[in-house]
Amino acid sequence: MIEIRKSSDRGRFDFGWLDTRHTFSFGDYWDPAHMNFRSLRVLNEDRVQPGAGFPTHPHRDMEILSYVVEGALEHKDSMGNGSVIRPGDVQRMTAGTGVTHSEYNPSRSEGAHFLQVWILPERPGLQPGYEQKRFTDDEKRGRLRLVASRDGEEGCVTIHQDVKVYAGLLERGQELSQALDPARHGWLQVVRGKIALNGQELGAGDAAGASGEPALNIAASEDAEVLLFDLA
Repeated sequence: MIEIRKSSDRGRFDFGWLDTRHTFSFGDYWDPAHMNFRSLRVLNEDRVQPGAGFPTHPHRDMEILSYVVEGALEHKDSMGNGSVIRPGDVQRMTAGTGVTHSEYNPSRSEGAHFLQVWILPERPGLQPGYEQKRFTDDEKRGRLRLVASRDGEEGCVTIHQDVKVYAGLLERGQELSQALDPARHGWLQVVRGKIALNGQELGAGDAAGASGEPALNIAASEDAEVLLFDLA
């Protein structure tokens, strides 16, 4: 079974400095039919104006991934980490027993476009942690490159949950297929472009949850970028 989540059906808020779209209930957006998908709790698509950003704020008991699509995001946290996240980078922050952090667009002329992903951890009270790794376009072109997993295999970031996250770049006309274990579930997020998932058309910002599908077949009708979550 595949359930489509269209971009236009997501919660949307425009605060001037931030244009954000919420796939699942978050903040002032409440939709009991879309609370989460398995351990995938938040998937926000954020566009931040130049020089703007999120001031210091707290998090607790959550695995947080940041995936920059365009521009850059400057990160500072209470663990002493400071970095700039750019396209190709994947940042993982384990909030655990509690952290504070800020995220700003350091550019004075260009907007920042990124995906904010929250995954429920395997248990509460984890020690806070931080990790950031870069994955080149060549690593993702024409394939699904593992970028996050519980075991951190293939040089990906480590996430404290039974989930694997893949990123892929497809050229128009390319097709990929990913087997899905009968006991697991898939969530495909279209970052850019247009694809068909098992024959169902999806555009930029669209997503689909899959359960009971033996494989996820992705065919690009134009150049596309996707994230695939393989979830317990």
